[in-house]
Amino acid sequence: MSDEADFGFSRVALKDKQGRVDEVFKKVAPRYDLMNDLMSGGLHRIWKDIFARKVRQSKKTRFRHIDVAGGTGDVALRVARAGSDLTEIVVADMNAAMLEEGRRRASNSRFEASLNFVEGNAEELPFCECSFDAYTIAFGIRNVPRIDTALAEAHRVLRRGGRFLCLEFSAVNVPLLDRLYEAYSFHIIPWLGRYVAGDEKPYRYLVESIARFPDAESFCAKIGAAGFAQAAFTRLSGGIVAIHSGWKV
Repeated sequence: MSDEADFGFSRVALKDKQGRVDEVFKKVAPRYDLMNDLMSGGLHRIWKDIFARKVRQSKKTRFRHIDVAGGTGDVALRVARAGSDLTEIVVADMNAAMLEEGRRRASNSRFEASLNFVEGNAEELPFCECSFDAYTIAFGIRNVPRIDTALAEAHRVLRRGGRFLCLEFSAVNVPLLDRLYEAYSFHIIPWLGRYVAGDEKPYRYLVESIARFPDAESFCAKIGAAGFAQAAFTRLSGGIVAIHSGWKV
């Protein structure tokens, strides 16, 4: 196993990547939602709506859900709205600043009692085996130092019959759109970071991390290799993002 990992287009010591990622998200947390709206033209809200609906939680029996790398509660709140008083949601994130933003948002909603915010590493979650009925991770898996380890951990904490769902940027597969998207990503997004959030470096990293992430087919194969059955994916918006899924059987 290599002792190095990608950090955008750079290579860093594996043990240092998580700390660097944490610094990125500490910087972006205060403007996280605003920048998401600006960078995606609001599309991230539609993507997350579609993603959260795929959880399909039971409203008649207790349903335990974990959203990993979901600090601001964007996905968790959507799952809570679609659920019932029997829905329990854990939001796990390594970054304290992102979790604080999530707690603030939850406190201003009627779902505060349903959400529990926990500082936790996707590679080593502080929960027992077979603890959850569903696992989601949105725009977070590409920032994990050891993706295969995180997938194995997702499989561990899910109950049999539980579903793994991942929303992540992918490789655009529409001619011309791929070139436009690349130009937008590497020129406009860092510019927005500089003039709206006051720092382009975190957003340049985010763009580079997207470019480094495996294409949909390759990542789907990783999900299957982690032990999930019926691993599959659905592309959205010409492949800008993809929703990946699998079942623990």
